[in-house]
Amino acid sequence: MFNAKSNKIQDEVLIHWIASADQFTLPPEAFYIVAEKELEALKIPGLEISRKEHAEGGLLSAKRIYLRLMRERLAFDICAAQFGTRYFFSCRTVYSPATVKLWHVIVVCLLFDIIFQGLDRLLGLNFALIALAGLVLAIGSMFRNVVAMGFGDIDAMLLKIPAIGPIYERIFRKDTYYRQDTRLMYLDTVPAVIQSLADDFTAAKGVKLIREYHVAPILGELYKPLPPRKREPEN
Repeated sequence: MFNAKSNKIQDEVLIHWIASADQFTLPPEAFYIVAEKELEALKIPGLEISRKEHAEGGLLSAKRIYLRLMRERLAFDICAAQFGTRYFFSCRTVYSPATVKLWHVIVVCLLFDIIFQGLDRLLGLNFALIALAGLVLAIGSMFRNVVAMGFGDIDAMLLKIPAIGPIYERIFRKDTYYRQDTRLMYLDTVPAVIQSLADDFTAAKGVKLIREYHVAPILGELYKPLPPRKREPEN
């Protein structure tokens, strides 16, 4: 398993593949624009597309622009780049786990303390305690059922809120069959599009794309891709 540290939490590279072609050249942005249009046409729910800079070496080294495709906690970092007389396309599947940190808990406690202080001034101590308990139960119930109530946009918004997002995801957000299925569809769809486009771009110039490395320690044995099933010969 490869690890790449982000600014806030530790990311895990679940899958990494790279393919190259000899005597081929292409501006990376040209590839990114076409890939972006192809993916937008598929209307993948919750997909966010952006550009992300990664350093080529140390702190003061040059930056390489990657195409980042993000959905919930799973991202794809796509790179198209020249390497001497050769050219490569790479795709990393990156998982950013929801990590509840001490400062998240402190922020939430301070928020409820501010609410309690306001209720105490308005209602007095006893009624403030009852009101705060009711508020906590109501928020917890809403968090547990936000998608079932048809508030998909609120679910996406809660995931992005600092401090509250990780707590909501780790404690309240259910990992349903539907979320598991759509996650696997996302993991399957995006790489297929990128690989197909890489094949198309190189084939258009009469160049053969060679797949060189494919590292896939993804989510344990359960989610490893299965080989095509062989058909039994007919008698």
